[in-house]
Amino acid sequence: MNLTILIPLLNEAESLPELYRWITKVMQQHNYSYEVVFIDDGSTDESWDIIDDLSKNDTNIKGIRFQKNFGKSQALHAGFAIANGNVVITMDADLQDSPDEIPDLYNMIVNQNFDLVSGWKKKRYDSIVSKNLPSKLFNWAARKTSGVQLNDFNCGLKAYSNKVVKNIDVYGEMHRYIPVLAKNAGFNKIGEKVVKHQARKYGVSKFGMSRFVNGFLDLITIWFLSKFGKRPMHLFGALGVIMFMVGFCSAAFIGVYKLYKLSMNEPAVLVTNNPWFYISLTAMILGTQLFLAGFLGEIILRTKNNEPRYKISEKSNI
Repeated sequence: MNLTILIPLLNEAESLPELYRWITKVMQQHNYSYEVVFIDDGSTDESWDIIDDLSKNDTNIKGIRFQKNFGKSQALHAGFAIANGNVVITMDADLQDSPDEIPDLYNMIVNQNFDLVSGWKKKRYDSIVSKNLPSKLFNWAARKTSGVQLNDFNCGLKAYSNKVVKNIDVYGEMHRYIPVLAKNAGFNKIGEKVVKHQARKYGVSKFGMSRFVNGFLDLITIWFLSKFGKRPMHLFGALGVIMFMVGFCSAAFIGVYKLYKLSMNEPAVLVTNNPWFYISLTAMILGTQLFLAGFLGEIILRTKNNEPRYKISEKSNI
């Protein structure tokens, strides 16, 4: 099979029929063998009924329905797990991503041997204040932190080789950082293509300003996990030893200094009257706690069970 198109969605009933016709037209024009997988992330409108009807009339259409809203990352995780195409395309269901971009993205994976190609919405139709400026700042921070030189991490229109989606684990809210996850997994040929961004035709955006705050927090998380996720003791243990040694050396200095004073027959001063005593004690306690945090992290990594992160209530044509 040439293509799998994954479309996570939440309450996009108005857009789905038009999106289906548009994708079908492009697929037929290029004679692709394909499947379209709609992942309904807990919609409360008629989205699932439309997906179910489409799948009954077209064997290329498949559907997954979550019991409730688990998030875009979990929807992509479910789609990646069942994707059969040699090339996997992800796109949003709100008609702001153009299916006409799919052939070029497909060719970049197949003919130019990219592992991943990310869309870049260079010209956007979103609000400058609420989306454009925060997005530029977010993308700048993501480039500097991750080392992945993309202009638009947030673009939902991306293409992957099948081996990429089968070897990365998208969890939490990490869908923004799939290129970083791919790089950390050893897939280094990551490209970018300018794509059309279309004004929203139906409904309203499901994301607010909070996504940028969450995005920056997730950026810190993925940086930490990429550096120390497999070896937490290297960070917490090292910090713990440094803190403990600072506290121990300070306490030793206080003790030696007191003995020196006594040897000189000077008035004895209680150690507890010296503020450095409490500083050194605090440093040793913090050092011990950091070391234990690293030790517990190592134990958790070796004993954790992989719990399901979402629950599927229905499937269609799968």
